[in-house]
Amino acid sequence: MTPGLTIRAVPVGIGHYLPERIVPNAEFEAMEGLETSDAWIKSRSGIERRHFAAEGETTSQMAIAAATKALAHAGLEADDIDAVIVATSTPDLTFPSVATMVQAGLGMAGGFAFDVQAVCAGFVYALANADALIVSGQAKRVLVIGAETFSRIMDWTDRTTCVLFGDGAGALILEARESAGTSDDHGILSTDLHSDGSHRDLLYVDGGVSSTGTAGVLRMQGKEVFRHAVEKLTKTAEAALAKAGVGIADVDWIVPHQANIRIITGTVKKFGLPMDKVIVTVQDHGNTSAASIPLAMSVGVGDGRIKSGDLLVTEAIGGGLAWGAVVMRW
Repeated sequence: MTPGLTIRAVPVGIGHYLPERIVPNAEFEAMEGLETSDAWIKSRSGIERRHFAAEGETTSQMAIAAATKALAHAGLEADDIDAVIVATSTPDLTFPSVATMVQAGLGMAGGFAFDVQAVCAGFVYALANADALIVSGQAKRVLVIGAETFSRIMDWTDRTTCVLFGDGAGALILEARESAGTSDDHGILSTDLHSDGSHRDLLYVDGGVSSTGTAGVLRMQGKEVFRHAVEKLTKTAEAALAKAGVGIADVDWIVPHQANIRIITGTVKKFGLPMDKVIVTVQDHGNTSAASIPLAMSVGVGDGRIKSGDLLVTEAIGGGLAWGAVVMRW
């Protein structure tokens, strides 16, 4: 490294994949015994439709599809990647990791791969890990993926949860580049991570290898999760901004976890920012857990809103509870 310069993890490619099947709210209206409606779902979540994986379509397959698009966007080949990190709570198998399946699916001859499990905060945690690998010199390029098939862990009799989630994958490639070490640098400027295991019962899946031997289904206390979300997301974003040496007025785009439009608007209101500075995809994708942030980023880059030099804040909270934020310059 050149003396006096700093290594940053700089985004160089992004892509996403959504399953072909689009499920509008009307499908839930038609489900016997569910007692829900398009108006009820939209008013409480902002969700209008979501995508569900096809029968036999797996998390790793979606992750590979998103990764392939990210590589093409970056103009890179699979063997240019040193590490793969996949954030997921819905892996194909108990083991091996989805990341190693992606590594094989892309045809990577070397490097290393592993999964991160922090539920909806998974992509933020994965970004922090990728940043650490790059800054420490252990990897030059890291492929970071969020991929989920939450449709496989839904209780289809619980209208408070089954209407909220969708499937999909997003992938981001980070590359080591020498920078001046200031807040004007491109790349990840700061990360801020937290968890509190005492809140486990607010959002969890009631199955597992060492407990029931089954995958289980998702359980959530929605009102309590909402109460924690707005406060914790605001604080972690503010902490990440302070670490980066920038203020909320410097932010070009907030790219939040797409859980619920009320959580998004509540958090943005606390920041004092207008909604036109927020990338919102929840209406089209539903809550795709660890995939939601890279999906939203990819949409924002693809439609030209996110441009080189823009300052982004991304934040998420999920089961654990686990939450955190990342500040990066595109």
